[in-house]
Amino acid sequence: MLTTEEITDIMYDLFLLAIQLGGPVLILSMIVGVLISILQAATQIHEQTITFVPKLVVIGIVLVLTGSTMLQTIQDFTARIFVLMAG
Repeated sequence: MLTTEEITDIMYDLFLLAIQLGGPVLILSMIVGVLISILQAATQIHEQTITFVPKLVVIGIVLVLTGSTMLQTIQDFTARIFVLMAG
């Protein structure tokens, strides 16, 4: 049985893992959105799909480049939880 401290540590590690995995994708998506918004303001073209497609492409590229690292991080976290549960 896990103690309250162990559960708290797991939840803290899970929070950090979520930030570590989601942070780069969200930050890059936000940067692309701001750049596209500046471009739209300068050209006065206000089409919603213009912001969607570049964000989708950037997110796809980030996931292709860092997907294996993200998967390995999740696997390590899962293995650590199973070790805690078993021992």
